[in-house]
Amino acid sequence: MSRAASHTSICVERRYRFTCHGAGLIFNKAWPMLGKGHRSSPLVTMTTRVLLIDNYDSFTYNIFQYMAQLGAHVDVKRNDQITVDEIRDMNPDRIMISPGPGYPKDAGVSCDVIREFAGKIPIAGVCLGHQCMFEVFGGKVDHAGEIVHGKASVMVNDGKGLFKGMAPEFKAIRYHSLVGLPETLPDALEVTATVKGTNMIMGVRHKQYKVEGWQFHPESILTEDGLKLIQNFLDL
Repeated sequence: MSRAASHTSICVERRYRFTCHGAGLIFNKAWPMLGKGHRSSPLVTMTTRVLLIDNYDSFTYNIFQYMAQLGAHVDVKRNDQITVDEIRDMNPDRIMISPGPGYPKDAGVSCDVIREFAGKIPIAGVCLGHQCMFEVFGGKVDHAGEIVHGKASVMVNDGKGLFKGMAPEFKAIRYHSLVGLPETLPDALEVTATVKGTNMIMGVRHKQYKVEGWQFHPESILTEDGLKLIQNFLDL
């Protein structure tokens, strides 16, 4: 799995509240249920239109909440409930691919979305979404040598793209057992972040396209300046 299976988080979006328990989501009556898709509240100023692909993960609505808080109009679609053609018709301004269980091959439409829209629409991926990018462009994702569940690690980053304006080193939260293997880094990608003191890849960027990923979780409340990281995605 790309992250540990259980996590509890509480996020507040104006009058909305939801609680994430493992792979499930519990909403109050003011928040519509997920179903086949969900859009950000009309109370939020709608500017950048983001498609958020949900890989059946409890962190998805943490990401949703951050982007909506920053003024984006967010459509959430599960990875097996939307097609590439439907996304083309939607014509979103940005695409975010969420974390989730398993390997990239288990991520539904996620890899096909990267193949189809890289170079056309800015794309970011978190954890499993990041791993999908790594594999799509020719790298290999495999066991990291450890399973981390809510571990805080220091990220060393290049200060560009998704890391623009970030401190050269900051703490971020990791939930994963898989990682993009450094020795298989595709020619099309460059490493943007690593765990301090190691070569473990925590971020990648396409050398030509606006396609970037985080292995860690920017949406975790314990990740330093996580909101800034999400803002950088909206600014791509």
